[in-house]
Amino acid sequence: MLIAFNKPFGVLSQFSSGKDDSPHPTLSGFGLPPKIYPAGRLDRDSEGLLLLTDDGRLQARIAEPRHKMPKTYLAQVEGVPDDAALALLRSGVELKDGTTRPALVEAIEPLPELWDRDPPIRVRKSVPDSWVRLTITEGRNRQVRRMTAAAGYPTLRLVRWQIGEWSCEGLALGESRVIQG
Repeated sequence: MLIAFNKPFGVLSQFSSGKDDSPHPTLSGFGLPPKIYPAGRLDRDSEGLLLLTDDGRLQARIAEPRHKMPKTYLAQVEGVPDDAALALLRSGVELKDGTTRPALVEAIEPLPELWDRDPPIRVRKSVPDSWVRLTITEGRNRQVRRMTAAAGYPTLRLVRWQIGEWSCEGLALGESRVIQG
């Protein structure tokens, strides 16, 4: 079984917080079927597509970096990236844990219709924001956020839109759908 889930901001991508008094909601509150597990992770501060499966081989194919499955993110960033920043993101960014693989990156306008985030991002009247679409083939911890920050444009909101051939298009926030039975 393979399930697409549109993970809300603030939700942990696991079924138990490991703490009885954790203030963060988990996947257990969304009526997902038993005995499925996330294929990869999506941090608490990020939203969007999370794939879940009961098939260990499929889980490995989706999550393990050696398979280089593309993951596409929509990132709302502080400022408007110039051509040099976009070129840096495309060629690979030097991070503390090494240089990232080249990414597909483009400024996007207009933005695909997204749900409202709760809570909304902080807005600074003196600093514009914009959106970029990034497709990466590795999955380092908070990678997209670290990449945009290294290019000089910190991420304000991050939505994983697509993993491989699967996307969260048409999937309401907190909703899931069976992709493969």
